[in-house]
Amino acid sequence: MNGQERKNIQPGIEVDIVLKQDQRTGKTTRGIVKDILTKSAQHPHGIKVRLQDGQVGRVKNIIGE
Repeated sequence: MNGQERKNIQPGIEVDIVLKQDQRTGKTTRGIVKDILTKSAQHPHGIKVRLQDGQVGRVKNIIGE
């Protein structure tokens, strides 16, 4: 599932995000969502989230629960 729609993402699910410093390479980081930072229903580059370890990035893939 892609991470461009806010309704697909809830705290506690596992996702792959792209960190700000990795945007050029597209390298993803896997983690568990703590907070959803994007307020709009969708975003073309992915919904911005904070992971439980504090890293912030845009969701590229949703892995599941």
